[in-house]
Amino acid sequence: MSRTSTGALVVLAAGLSSRMKKSAAARPGGGADTREALARSKSLIGVGRDGRPFLDYLLVNARDAGYGDIVIVVGEGDADIRARYALPDRSLAGLSISFAVQPIPPGRTKPARTADALLRAMRARPDWRGRKFTVCNSDNLYSREAMRRLLETPHPCALIDYDRDALLFSAPRIAQFAVLEKDARGFLTGIIEKPSPKEIARVRDAAGRVGVSMNIWRFSYDLIAGALETVPVHPVRQEKELPVAVGLMIREHPGSMFAIPLSEYVPDLTSVDDIEEVRKFLAAQH
Repeated sequence: MSRTSTGALVVLAAGLSSRMKKSAAARPGGGADTREALARSKSLIGVGRDGRPFLDYLLVNARDAGYGDIVIVVGEGDADIRARYALPDRSLAGLSISFAVQPIPPGRTKPARTADALLRAMRARPDWRGRKFTVCNSDNLYSREAMRRLLETPHPCALIDYDRDALLFSAPRIAQFAVLEKDARGFLTGIIEKPSPKEIARVRDAAGRVGVSMNIWRFSYDLIAGALETVPVHPVRQEKELPVAVGLMIREHPGSMFAIPLSEYVPDLTSVDDIEEVRKFLAAQH
């Protein structure tokens, strides 16, 4: 597909869907969803009419929000994602889709996570230097509104600051989401992964709101590049995570990342039980 001059988006899809496959393997009785979860990348699981895959809906939302230049980061063993999106599809008309490959480092069994994935995408698109672009996961169905707000933000960098109480997930699941620390002007000052109750209370604002990250970001290429190059490897997990790179960036460039408040549900594919919930959500929208 030919490249366009519209909004740029990176979709991170190189993960091995380990939690999805683990939940499917533990599910008694099997069934079509279990078989599909075990066999496919979770972003390609059929959730729509005629088995339309999850990632199609994310890409349609992106297009409708104003994005046209898409880079999908895939794993080195991927064939299915590239096979589906390498050729024109009338339902995805208006999108120029290319790919960046995230390899598995020597001595590891899976890629080095999200900071490394984004760095691969940026190296594949040096023509984006001097521009801004959005980054998101491939297993969350972000709304057109969330994507549009990021595309239109005047700030150098931004993220969607989701209202923790509007996400509709179970309390144990929400408790695992990273919470956001902000200054009085609404700029990000920190990200707390797996927060304690004390840390959650500390970031609660005067209205009682707690903001969380669902891993959708807007970056200036030039501001995030250095942090991605220097982000340390986690000493235990041996991974390079994007929130750590963001932390490096905002320490070097305070006031560079604005937290855009939004209160809405974000459908998510983490376990096999989520598949039917996503189908219900989509059926209610159409």
